[in-house]
This record gives sequence, structure tokens and C-alpha cells, in this order.
Amino acid sequence: MQNILQELNDKQKEAIQNTDGPCLIIAGAGSGKTKVLTYKIAYLIQEMGIKPWNILAITFTNKAAEEMRQRAEKLIGENINDLWLGTFHSICVRILRKFIDRLGYDTSFVIFDTSDQKTLVKNCMKELNIDTKLLTEKSVLNAISNAKNEMLEPEQYSLKYAGDFRKETIGKVYTLYQKRLKDNNAVDFDDIINFTIKILMENPDILDYYSTKFRYILVDEYQDTNKAQFTLITLLASKYGNITVVGDNDQGIYGFRGADIANILNFEKDFPGTNIIKLEQNYRCTGNILKVANAVIKHNQNKYEKKLWTENDEGTLPYIFCGKDEYSEAEFLIENINRLKREEYFKYSDFAILYRMNSQSRAIEDKLRIENIPYKIIGGLKFYERKEIKDAIAYLRLISNQSDNFALERIINEPKRGVGKTSLDNIRNIAIQNNISMYEVIKNASDFIPRIYENTRQFVEVIEELKSTECTISELIMQVLNKSGYIQALKDENTIEAETRIQNIEEFVTVANEFENESAENTLTEFLNGIALASDTDNLENSDDVVTLMTLHSAKGLEYPAIFLVGLEEGIFPGYQSMDNPEDIEEERRLFYVGVTRAKQFLFLTFAKRRTIFGSTSYNPPSRFLKEIPKEILDGYEKAMEEKDKNEEFENSNVEWNYKNHYNKADFSNVITYQAKDLSNSTSTKFGRTAESFLASIQAKKNTDVDLSKFKVGQKIYHKKFGQGVISKLEPEEDDIKVDIDFEKAGHKRLMAKFAGLEILE
Repeated sequence: MQNILQELNDKQKEAIQNTDGPCLIIAGAGSGKTKVLTYKIAYLIQEMGIKPWNILAITFTNKAAEEMRQRAEKLIGENINDLWLGTFHSICVRILRKFIDRLGYDTSFVIFDTSDQKTLVKNCMKELNIDTKLLTEKSVLNAISNAKNEMLEPEQYSLKYAGDFRKETIGKVYTLYQKRLKDNNAVDFDDIINFTIKILMENPDILDYYSTKFRYILVDEYQDTNKAQFTLITLLASKYGNITVVGDNDQGIYGFRGADIANILNFEKDFPGTNIIKLEQNYRCTGNILKVANAVIKHNQNKYEKKLWTENDEGTLPYIFCGKDEYSEAEFLIENINRLKREEYFKYSDFAILYRMNSQSRAIEDKLRIENIPYKIIGGLKFYERKEIKDAIAYLRLISNQSDNFALERIINEPKRGVGKTSLDNIRNIAIQNNISMYEVIKNASDFIPRIYENTRQFVEVIEELKSTECTISELIMQVLNKSGYIQALKDENTIEAETRIQNIEEFVTVANEFENESAENTLTEFLNGIALASDTDNLENSDDVVTLMTLHSAKGLEYPAIFLVGLEEGIFPGYQSMDNPEDIEEERRLFYVGVTRAKQFLFLTFAKRRTIFGSTSYNPPSRFLKEIPKEILDGYEKAMEEKDKNEEFENSNVEWNYKNHYNKADFSNVITYQAKDLSNSTSTKFGRTAESFLASIQAKKNTDVDLSKFKVGQKIYHKKFGQGVISKLEPEEDDIKVDIDFEKAGHKRLMAKFAGLEILE
């Protein structure tokens, strides 16, 4: 055992040898927390003589559990077989297999996966005669899952939301859903922990058994625990109180999943007599990377302050870069990937590109494909492989070619139209027998299959209308997805997943916009050909030596020699939705901290002056997190800020496209406001004649009917894109007014009154 302790630093030794009572280990990024947990298990068994079956070690993922098991096996050998080590859910399943009969279930219960759950909810809604146009299956299932995360049983949920018609209806489905689960001797994923808690609380003998059995409890990633997980741990540790939790309040990034950062912040209150140990020595990053991480995270209200340090070299300064747009940003990434491969002999697998949202990957993927750089996406599909994008493409394919049976089969029931498998088989068989397309069968359903006529009539009407409509491809995408009900179905789901799908569709509109501005042959056929070729190249990457793309949330627990942290602009990172909530901003800052500390040797921080995303172009200022980093510890700072402030001439084609894209959406002001203040005095700027002609060209397109005198500070207004807000400031601008508005969800915006399409609410 002495040899093991010699491998540890002083704080790690202290954490391992502190065995009795509650212990909170604040483990900074790269400080060796997994090593501490596994060595503590070995210390308990070999040094203190604790039996392996008296130790419970809990992790969050199967991957983390397997890594810990392998490490522990090297230290304690076959004793690992008697140790209870696993995820929250796997540990609870072991308990349920013995005692779920106390809840009226058989111990041979089955666990319903997501597909099973959706089917069950669908059946329950049908049984209750609930219109799926009022509530979608996904939205109901999401609400039930949220209720279970809050430990609300059906009766409690219904009581809490009495008087709310929508939630009362969900409560009825929830009640029947749980009954049908029990009828099938089944539980869902959320039930696993809650049922274990229920058994422990209602059966003192079982609680006494497990709280006696587990004399020592160790929990990883404690900052990510939710209410149910906290309750479970508290119950199991109730007898001996020998509980060690490891976590980092600076890496709590899963609030949107129900994780409660208060669990780690209140640990010493929940478990009196807690010994707090901080692991601050970082073994992963260079000194300069840690300086960036420390500089940013100190702006959070932090109960457990710590400052990471390292004995590693200082290394090169992290580099900050400002691109003209997302493509310039992507070119910078490729340039430095190639440079580091050449100068540092890096492999592609040494690089990771991190972004806030999956939809940001599209421009990067385009450039990587052009340069034949292999890549993979973690935590998300490649852009053209995402379901919503495939669905949108299938609609376009069918509009272009009504003989495309594969496209029709994909989207005939997207959104649901009551065309089930049996009906689809009949359609296919009739098409084959009559040597016609499946679309022709549906189009003439009154003759072939009268019973599906009403279900498919609106679908056929949409295709017939749009196949002869003269409009741009970007307009066609939005028309078909709106008129078919596809977008509305996603909105009705009211889930984070659905919101992300809508954002990806908006990004697909951006793809179409770019094609329209760059292609000589601006046809739907050419557009679809380009998409097909792009998708085909995606399938050519079989090597493990690939650049990794992923969201910041997916990067938790990983590390790479070189990290690119991209899209660092206000409204992107942090996002609009977090800007009006200090707690959300702190979680975004923790996410930035996680991203920075994934880098071992090289860190690149990038932002763009102009970014087109979700079908809109905006000029957002650099992220506040960049401003929190002292410029002397960033290479390229002066150059990046000079680029940001540079008054470049507008390119006529881009300006005209930006105008069309945004004026039609009644929020063109958001595109030009960032630079309009410079344009208003164009004779004294570097914009010259191009800017003057640009302003002249759009002047005629202003809404001159707007009564500017009606706007007052303090008024509540509504904007088509940004929602409700309150006017905080008015500033005359020639024959217009700059209106500063604090939106409820989108945060602060400055819009031009004649462009913005503002509606006064009071």
C-alpha cells in the first residue's frame, strides 16, 4: 500500500485517508479524481480491512463505471467482483430485482426503452380519446419524465396542476400510463431510481439492510446529481454516514437535465461534520491554458473557490481569432490543423472542435469535406444524417420527382397522418400492380384506397401546389415544412429535442440560401445533387485518425492535445435564452470552463463578425467570456480586436442576400444595426460609395408608414422573432429611431423601428 500512496500528491493522500464521516472532494479539471476514487477503494480494502461488499461506488455513465472497475481491479484483484460499483440505475436495478415485489411487481419485471414508452403513451392517449393535435405523444412523455425527475407521482402531479387544462390532461395520461406499465410488469428508466427510493422509505427492514451493508459510499460527479439521486444517497448513508462525494462546482453543466448544483454547494449542510478537500493540481493542461480557465471562472459566485495550478510547462499562449464569417472561422481551423500536423507531428485524432450547438457544425463540416479532412461527430449526427434534415430533403425530392417512392415512404407519415404500415403496404402493392408510382396511388386514393383519402388529401394538395410554384429553394423548404404541418408538429412536442430539430431546419435554410447565391444553375435538381454528393462523402471516413467535432456538453470528461472552441459570440455562447438569468449565465460560464480545460497543449478561441445560423445573419459582439480573459495571456488579441472593429466594405451580393433574408422576416434591423451607427456618417467612414449606395438602396424599402411617435420607453412590445420585450431606450437616427429592447427570452436587442415590425402590446 505504501507504493500506492507514494504515487499521490499530498491532497490526494488526504482525500484517500479521510475515510470516516462525510467527505467532500472538490476535484478541479484534470486533477485525478478517478484515481482518487479507485485508490480510496483499494485503501479501504487493503489498509483498513473493509470487505468489498460493504463498499458502494456510484458513477454516472457505464463508460466511467467500466474505467473505474478496470483501475480498481489492477489494485485489488479478484476482490472487485464483490464490490458494488456501477451507475445509479444499475445499482438500483440490483435492489429492485430483490424487492420490487413490495410494490406489487414481479421480480422478473422488464424495462421499457424509449420506443416502448412512446407506444404506451400513444395507446393511453387513444384509450382516453385525447386528440393528438392537442397534445403530441412526445410532449406528454417529456412531461411525465420531468414529473418523475421531480419525484411527483401521478396523484401529486394532478393535484399540483389542478386548474391547468393541458397539464390536467397530461395527468390523466400519466395515471393511465403508470397503470399500464404495472399491467405489463414493466418500469421505465425514470421509475428505476424512484421505485428504489419508495421501497427504502416504505420498508424499514430493507432500508436497514442496505444502510448496514454499505458502510462506505463513494459518489462520482456529485455536481450532476438531481433530487432523486440525492434522496437515494441520503437514505443509503443514513446509518454510518461514511460518504465520500467527488465533484467540481465549476463543472456543473447539466441544469437543463434536472441536475441541481445546490446538492454539492449544500453538502456540508446536508451532512454535518463534512471534511472538505480541494484537488487543485492539474495534470492535463499547460500553465497558460489554466490561466485562461481561472480568469474566466472567477467571475462566478463561487462557494468553493479554487485555483488550478500545474507543474507542466507554461506552453504557448492560447490564440484568439476573429473571422469575417463562419467560413473564415472554419478556414482558420483547417489552417492550424494542417500546421500542427506539420510542425508538431500531430494526428487528426489529436484535434477536437467544440461548439455550443450541433447546428454550428455545418459550416465546419463543409470546409472539412472540401479539404478531404476526415472527421467524426460525437454526441450528434452529421448534419445531413439528422432525421429532420433527411425528412426535409425527402419532401424536396418528392416535389422534384413524384416517382421517388423512397422519399414518399419516408415522409408520408411525417408528421403523422394515420397512414400505418398496413396502409403503406397496400399503397406499395397497388403501385406495383398498376405500374405507377406510390404518389399516384395516394393522389388517386379515392379510386384505389378510399379509406386513406381524407388522411392524405392535404399532403397531396401541398405537393401539387409546390411542384409548380415559382420560388427560391429556401422559400420552398419553409413552405413545404410549414404547409405540411411538419414544423407545427415539432412545436407541439414542446421539448428541447424538438427545438433543436427546428434550429437544424433553419440552418438547412441557410444551406439553401448559400446555394442560391453561389450556384450558376439555381435549380432544385442541382441543389439536391449537391446534397447527395455531400452525404456520400460522409460515408467514406472509416479511419480512427479523424478530427472530432462535438458540443461542449459532449466533451465533458474528455481531453485532446489541441482544442478549438468556436462561435464565441453573444447570442451563441452564451445563448440568448440564458442572458436574462444570472444562474443560467453562470452555468454557461462553467460550460466555457469545461471547454477550455479539455485542452492539453494548444487552445484556440474563435469568433466571427458575421454569422449566418438558423437561416438568419447577425453581427453579434464577442462573447463576454472572452472579455473576462486578460489580453496579455492571449496570443493574437490585438489582431482579433482590430479585425472585429475594421470597417470593411459591404459586398453587394452578400448585402442584397442579407436584406432579402431578413427584411422578409421583419427583423432586418438586427442584421445592420451593429454597423448602422458607422454607416449613418458614411462620408467620414471607410465604407465609401458601397455603403452609401447600400443605404440608398434599402431606404426605399423601409416601412415609411410606421408612426415613430407611438414608441415610448417602458412600453411592452412584440417582435416576430424575439417575442415579448420592454423598450428601455429610444435614440433618434436620421429619419428613424434606434429602439433598445429587453426581450424576455432573447435578451437585449437594438433594432431600427422602421425595419423591426414592432407591435405595441399596451
